[in-house]
Amino acid sequence: MNPTPALPIPVTLLSGFLGAGKTTVLNALLNQPQGRRFAVVENEFGAVNIDSQLLSRQPGGLVELTNGCVCCTVSADLVRGLRDLAAQRAAGRLAFDWIVIETTGLADPGAVAQTFFAAPELRDDFMLDGIVVVVDALHASRQLDQHRVVQRQVGFADRLLLAKCDLVDAAAISSLSERLRCINPRAAQQLLQNGHAEPGSLLGIRGFNLDASLLAADSASLSPARFAPMPAPAAISWSRRPAAHEDEISSFLLEAGEVDLEQIGLFVQSLVDELGDELLRYKGILAIPDESRKLIFQGVQRVAGFAYGEPWAPGQTRTSRIVLIGNRLPVARLRATFQAAAAAANGRPAATRMPAT
Repeated sequence: MNPTPALPIPVTLLSGFLGAGKTTVLNALLNQPQGRRFAVVENEFGAVNIDSQLLSRQPGGLVELTNGCVCCTVSADLVRGLRDLAAQRAAGRLAFDWIVIETTGLADPGAVAQTFFAAPELRDDFMLDGIVVVVDALHASRQLDQHRVVQRQVGFADRLLLAKCDLVDAAAISSLSERLRCINPRAAQQLLQNGHAEPGSLLGIRGFNLDASLLAADSASLSPARFAPMPAPAAISWSRRPAAHEDEISSFLLEAGEVDLEQIGLFVQSLVDELGDELLRYKGILAIPDESRKLIFQGVQRVAGFAYGEPWAPGQTRTSRIVLIGNRLPVARLRATFQAAAAAANGRPAATRMPAT
């Protein structure tokens, strides 16, 4: 009998701009592990990693990438660090069941996320669970205006943790929350209490699973209020609309009925080829003619994956939806191309192959 293959080690990516409070969040998690054992990968610019000296020492492991880099397209430093952790775990020298990567405040989380899909050495042994981004509520408005990387961090997030909320009034928090939703409405928001997140809200996100449940059937259910106990402004429409801040990073929804498989494959390929550097996160549920199952896909910049999911329920409207988050994307052109894929589904035989990515 063949031995049961080991489950991949889950990884949480913790990001946020300089001084946002990432280390405080990480320390709170390490001090209240809820039965989990953590290994931590620390990345910082400079010859000395001060943050690593501020971390609570737990029985897991700590990999310091001082003067290393985890923000390249496929980071050799990160790959080596993770493989070393896995080897020490397998040899019994370290005991942990979850890895947290805390990036420098200037890092783009997308490049780190891509490493888990583009580096073959990591695919079998590690699973990226989610991207958690800490936002400094006191300084976020100015940072979002002045630093593009802050917008990109928000755009990549599966969870947004609003820190230092005790230093600003409720109106400012509400305004910031609205702005963050316009950038990334799929990311749940949570107010931190003294740097502590709600128990269980940082782990088990499954943000990169090809699972239809993570893209709700209607836009209203994507409201951050589904996860976070915070006051929500008026419901956010998925269509672009005027806002007080015209951020470079924003999101929108493409929606149609059934779509032709071959045409949608070409559509996604063109997304990757032409807009891969401007795309942050994208995910879709597609209805394919003569196919009883939902086709699920998602991607991070230039890396995308497809899989068939659960069947369409009897009587369920077969609607195709794609959520795109990116930098000044050509909305009108993308919508027209997507609608063409839907029109093709009504006028030609269904394709029989999975889209190429």
